[in-house]
Amino acid sequence: MTPETTRTESPAPAPAQCLSVLLSPTRRGARLARLLTVAHLADQGLPTEAAAQITAELAGNAVLHGRVPGRDFRLGLRVTGNGGDGDGVTLRIEVSDARGDRLPAVPGPPAPEDAEGGRGLLLVEALADRWGVETWPPPRKTVWAELDLRP
Repeated sequence: MTPETTRTESPAPAPAQCLSVLLSPTRRGARLARLLTVAHLADQGLPTEAAAQITAELAGNAVLHGRVPGRDFRLGLRVTGNGGDGDGVTLRIEVSDARGDRLPAVPGPPAPEDAEGGRGLLLVEALADRWGVETWPPPRKTVWAELDLRP
């Protein structure tokens, strides 16, 4: 036997199903989180609109309410399932920041029409199939949202 006949080639790696990145707690970092979400999902042929809006809200909240000077926020995306044999595909969006002492409030009545904010979590609640908050040892928290992308 020659080395050529015994060599096996490994299969091509599956496309990345996870993304985790640290971003600066600035408006630019929040915008980059949204753009990375769209690019990551588009590369996998998955719908991007609702995920982009949810990511923009969660990242914007991390910048506005979770900012600690010198600490970044983390964007995490995880796709589970493959859509085959009736399997669904679920996207989990996670945004972690360094303000575990400031938990998001459960969405209440809509903000007044002239208010500049106060509707972000209402939007997340409307678009996501599930969402919540995980607290970690101080000073960290993660706000997450899940989307069922395919039945």
